[in-house]
Amino acid sequence: MDNTRQALNDFTRRFIQRWQQETGHEPQSEELYGIPSSCIVRSAGESVQWLPQPFVPAADLSAVERALDIVLRPEAHDFYTAQYAGDMPASHRDLSLTLLQTWSEDDFRRVQENLIGHLVMQKRLKLSPTLFLATTGDEMETVALCNLSGEVILEKVGTRQRETLAPSLETFLEELIPRVF
Repeated sequence: MDNTRQALNDFTRRFIQRWQQETGHEPQSEELYGIPSSCIVRSAGESVQWLPQPFVPAADLSAVERALDIVLRPEAHDFYTAQYAGDMPASHRDLSLTLLQTWSEDDFRRVQENLIGHLVMQKRLKLSPTLFLATTGDEMETVALCNLSGEVILEKVGTRQRETLAPSLETFLEELIPRVF
C-alpha cells in the first residue's frame, strides 16, 4: 500500500474510533440518507451509519487526465480511489474542514466531472492546476492538492490566493484531527 492510501486509511481508522467512542456507533450522516452505497451499515431515522469499503472495481482518474490532456499526481489517483466512504469532518491546526470522499461508483463519476469542471475553470483563469480535497466553512475556500508541487493548500476559488497547509498529501492526512458532530 502506498503512502497516501496508508495515510488516508490511518485517518479513516482514527475518525471511526473517535466517532464510536463519542457516540457508541459508526459514523452517521443525514446528507447521505437515501443514496445507495456499499458503505451503509444501517439506516437510523433520517440518516445512515456507514463504514468504509474497498474501492471496487479498481479505478483511477485517467478519464480526467484524458479530458484535459494533463497528468495528475499519483497521490491524487490514490486519494480518490482508496476507498468508498462518507465525508469526514476534521481539523487541521485551526482550520475546520470536511474531507471529501467517494460514496459509491456513481459518486465517483460525479467527482470526476466536478474535477474536470474545476480544472477547466483554472485553465481558463490561467491558474496552476489543483484538485479539491476538502471543503471549509467558507464556500469560496477549498483545501486542494497542488498538481505541480504536491503541496496541500488552502485556496480562494478562482483566484491566485493560496496558503500552504502541508508539504504533501501524506503529511496533511497524518496531521488531521477527526471531529464528531
